[in-house]
Amino acid sequence: MDIKQLKYFLAIAEEKSITGAAKRLNMAQPPLSHQLKLLENELGVKLMERTSQGISLTEEGRLLNSRSEQIMTLLQTTAAEIRELHQGYLGILSIGAVASSGVTLLPNLIYKFHLKYPNVSFQLREGDTFSILELLNNGLIEIGIVRSIFDTDLYQSIKLADEPMIAAVKSDSVIESKYAKLYELKDVPLLLHRNNSAMIVECCRQAGFEPQILCTGDDVRSLLVLADSGIGLAVVPKSAIGLVPSSHLSYREIVDTPLKIEKSVIWLKNRYLSATAKNFLELILAD
Repeated sequence: MDIKQLKYFLAIAEEKSITGAAKRLNMAQPPLSHQLKLLENELGVKLMERTSQGISLTEEGRLLNSRSEQIMTLLQTTAAEIRELHQGYLGILSIGAVASSGVTLLPNLIYKFHLKYPNVSFQLREGDTFSILELLNNGLIEIGIVRSIFDTDLYQSIKLADEPMIAAVKSDSVIESKYAKLYELKDVPLLLHRNNSAMIVECCRQAGFEPQILCTGDDVRSLLVLADSGIGLAVVPKSAIGLVPSSHLSYREIVDTPLKIEKSVIWLKNRYLSATAKNFLELILAD
């Protein structure tokens, strides 16, 4: 029993006539009758009976008719799903991102992508740049968002816009709340993201002072919560504004320093990239 035989059987069952089915299928009547006989012989049952009203299904025929309709529907659905998968309208997209991007950049991108491709689901991983590169190399993710430190011989990339750093501090804190220049961070307890701490320390040293680091952490939101308590000042990416709902935090961009976050979207050269991943990259380029 094969798909062609089921197609023939369904045509006969729907037309209630071998002659009508043969005409519909654009084939001669004898080969169609022969295929029906082969199917009945294979199954060892009679599927159809001739009556004064034409051809009617036996009990076994009615069961095969029901199952054949289900099979044909499943085949059509499967073919449609395969086409959608090939075009990137269906599937799972695995993305890795440095921790700060996981809570600042990605939500907006995923939201826009979901509006256009609602049947695509996501698997997200966070880590530092080196762990994201390892995930890419091992094939566990297709796309990575990393600090711009990677081997351009191995990876293709889209450079994202540099993101300025801001100072976040409690408004009623004894610490001055409106910082604009780096030297004003001198002698202030600082709350830094671990991935950005080396860059911030170096900028402070170039400005002529050693920063007072109270806390380093892996989650921007935790740093903002600490800043909201008044314990210190958080130096975070500008996109972190509003991550922690608070009417007590004040924000000011630090403008007199190269204190900016460089990030790139990367993927491996010479490795298969799904249509879904390509569509996601197109969204980033158009954003």
